[in-house]
Amino acid sequence: MPAVTVENPLTLPRAAAPAGARTRPVLAVTTAPSGFEGEGFPVRRAFAGIAYKYLDPFIMMDQMGEVEYAPGEPKGTPWHPHRGFETVTYLIDGTFVHRDSHGGGGVINDGDTQWMTAGSGLLHIEAPPESLVMSGGLFHGLQLWVNLPKSDKMMAPRYQDIGGGRVKLLTSADGGALLRLIAGDLDGHQGPGITHTPITMAHVTVNPGAEVTLPWRADFNGLAYALAGSGTAGAEGRPFHMGQAVVFGEGDALTIRADESQESRSPNFEVVLLGGLPIREPMMHYGPFVMNTHAELAQAFEDFQAGRLGTIPADAL
Repeated sequence: MPAVTVENPLTLPRAAAPAGARTRPVLAVTTAPSGFEGEGFPVRRAFAGIAYKYLDPFIMMDQMGEVEYAPGEPKGTPWHPHRGFETVTYLIDGTFVHRDSHGGGGVINDGDTQWMTAGSGLLHIEAPPESLVMSGGLFHGLQLWVNLPKSDKMMAPRYQDIGGGRVKLLTSADGGALLRLIAGDLDGHQGPGITHTPITMAHVTVNPGAEVTLPWRADFNGLAYALAGSGTAGAEGRPFHMGQAVVFGEGDALTIRADESQESRSPNFEVVLLGGLPIREPMMHYGPFVMNTHAELAQAFEDFQAGRLGTIPADAL
């Protein structure tokens, strides 16, 4: 799990909750069911079973892989539409190519992030490059869906390519954890992702036996998802492990601790921390569209079928 790293985290700026911060309790731990997406690549539905009131402004998140493809096996998605939200694709291992009908596109590799604001609507495709299809190899990443408020749902689409070198690297108070801040603010440090809905997203690597307590906006929700390894959440030490999500209650700090002993496939506890300002509007989600009403969903399907969400570029046909 290479992502972006440094040889000595002690050289990095520190992020730590202030003394007396209210550590958020753990409300629930859920286990992600496994399935398949697109042309058949394996995913875990990270937030399945969690009530939307605890997810808002997030809609869903898939852990893609971790899978070791043989030559000829790598898979992606066909061209498909989106409207009304943002997709955040964070790649940990492997390579993925994005292209959309609004002119956005690029290649992401280890530690890179693609941030696509679908807004009023577009068509896009995500696929492994031909070189990876030919050679096979490791593939592992996340795709997060972030809702847009009603006022922004029909905004013009936008694409951000966030290279791993732009991610803000931080460490915990004692240097026992490496933090990759992708978006939002953490203890006065700012991630590179430009968000319409205020959120914080960080990939945290916690050394065996280490603990990290981070400041967390009291008006944000709080979620954690384990990509690899095992540990505990909250001051009460609620266990969770790879493929499990944690829902935090109210407070202004999050605590994560890694178990002393980790699995052989991952030397550290790998966790994604997420928080956002709830939109608190009606949310209607069906297939590739996220709107506020059933009528708006029906209009999105009608617009897609009429070709009003864009057309596949001629050179991609």
